[in-house]
Amino acid sequence: MSTVLEAASAPRTPRAGRRRPIPLWLVLIATALPMFMATLDNLVMTNALPVLHEEFGASVEELQWFMNAYTLAFASTILMAVALGDRFGRRTLFLIGIAVFTVSSAFAALATDPGQLIAARALQGFGAAAIMPLSLTLLAGSVPLARRPLAIGIWGGVAGLGVATGPLIGGAVIEGWAWQAIFWINVPVGVVSIALALLALPNSFGARLRADVVGLVLSGLGLLALVYGIVRGNDAGWDSLEVLGSLIAGGILLAAFVAWESRASAPLLPLRLFRDRSFTVANVAGFGFSFGAFGSIFILIQFLQVVQGSTPLEAALQTSPWTLAPMVVAPLAGFIAPRVGTRALIVTGLLALGAALFWLTGLLDASVEYPAYVAPFILAGIGMGLVFAPSATAVLATMAPDDHAKASGTNSMLREVGVALGIAVSTAVFTGAGGELTPADYAMGAQPAVLVGAGVLAASGLVAMLLPSGKAARNPQRIAR
Repeated sequence: MSTVLEAASAPRTPRAGRRRPIPLWLVLIATALPMFMATLDNLVMTNALPVLHEEFGASVEELQWFMNAYTLAFASTILMAVALGDRFGRRTLFLIGIAVFTVSSAFAALATDPGQLIAARALQGFGAAAIMPLSLTLLAGSVPLARRPLAIGIWGGVAGLGVATGPLIGGAVIEGWAWQAIFWINVPVGVVSIALALLALPNSFGARLRADVVGLVLSGLGLLALVYGIVRGNDAGWDSLEVLGSLIAGGILLAAFVAWESRASAPLLPLRLFRDRSFTVANVAGFGFSFGAFGSIFILIQFLQVVQGSTPLEAALQTSPWTLAPMVVAPLAGFIAPRVGTRALIVTGLLALGAALFWLTGLLDASVEYPAYVAPFILAGIGMGLVFAPSATAVLATMAPDDHAKASGTNSMLREVGVALGIAVSTAVFTGAGGELTPADYAMGAQPAVLVGAGVLAASGLVAMLLPSGKAARNPQRIAR
């Protein structure tokens, strides 16, 4: 079709014959709408956490798992979803992911105890694992190369919109209806997304390699053990057999995963991709971005309700200067990235976000009135928006077309691992410093927890300085196998 440029992703299709031209706007909606739904659910629960604490009697540990069940399931299966997409059709797996996400959202809405909700959130994560990376791959393969930076910029803006409106939609829905409605709204969106994908997207294929089940098991269990050890550290004791055993087992399993991937004939994670400087540095910076930003958001958005006494909707509106800014900044960053370079934007964004969090640590007190938070919230939002689209561009900058799905999947996996570890570490610091879900004791733990996130973001900004400038468009080139 006229809107497809083979150099963008070199898709292989099993049938000859031409598809009719599909408008760019329709391709963008078909790829971005389900991605928006999956991104939204990263943060849509944040405003519901105090409500769930009251309704279910959920502990701080269980509140973490409402978030981390999603991110861990996502991170541990995303590369397998990419591999299966290459083998059986990217649109096919994309559709399966949307269907799983939609059904599991209904299960989450029907949950009656923390265990059921955690299980449903894990199923959502499995669905999102097929949606997020294949969304970008299908987009890259369906637009002309010259328009790809703009398309990715819009895609990044939609991702920013998901982050932006997650707390806002969650707060409005919880206050206007009930917490269950934050999951019910995914059902009609999922149905529409399936129809759009069938209409607008080709079913491209990649290399049909054997599934790396061993790699999947090693990475999934390793990440789960590592996060479990961090989550249980304060309650069980950092020197307890339960915690030390989990941390050591997680480290051994992840080391075994790397060793296996270096020898596997069809690895889940091709380590050769990390020979590319842009890919490697962009992923390290992306991991630090997710760790620092989302770990801090998890703490901060509860602060407004627990300490300041805001309702879920009020808390969402109060954080909107932060969460809505990426919706505007991310598309602009994608548009100007070829001119100023992805490195300048990513470094500036990470340092701005880190500075905003440092600023906020001095304001986490019940006596501080809301207007004092507006300026650091705006700075944080601008920082996030500057990172979204340029980092996606940097990840794919020098990847061969056949590696786009693997590269995108690796980036999404590391970001989600960053989210899970960021929430786990932030909560461990929060509880370790004496923080409790009470107005009197919350700030005691929130300040050091957010400070850790700020430090990680500042370090990530320094690492991002090692990126190539990214000013000039590069021709995709194959990395030696």
